[in-house]
Amino acid sequence: MEFNSNKPIYLQICDLLCEKILAGEYGEEERILSVRELGAEIGVNPNTIMRSYERLTAQGIIFNKRGIGYFISSSARQIIVETHKAEFIGQQLPELIHRMKLLGVTFEEFSALWNKE
Repeated sequence: MEFNSNKPIYLQICDLLCEKILAGEYGEEERILSVRELGAEIGVNPNTIMRSYERLTAQGIIFNKRGIGYFISSSARQIIVETHKAEFIGQQLPELIHRMKLLGVTFEEFSALWNKE
């Protein structure tokens, strides 16, 4: 995994796991890699992975079955969508709209691009 220096690694790992959940790579109640397994796979210290797992657990995205491992919660997808949607609407969308206005991008141009997808 290639990391961005502008964001803490543990948060980038959280984002990676959330993307995998949204993409359907991990389903509800499915076991995910252990702290050590994920650390070895992506070349990160297990303490950093643990910090990511603690954050995702606090958010209700994953849960720990003591002695068995970490699992995706049944409401993980909904939590991720709601959290990322609020972040997008609150932070990224206003920046996008501001940039569109500065560049003279019309709603019609945006709508045409939107409908291509």
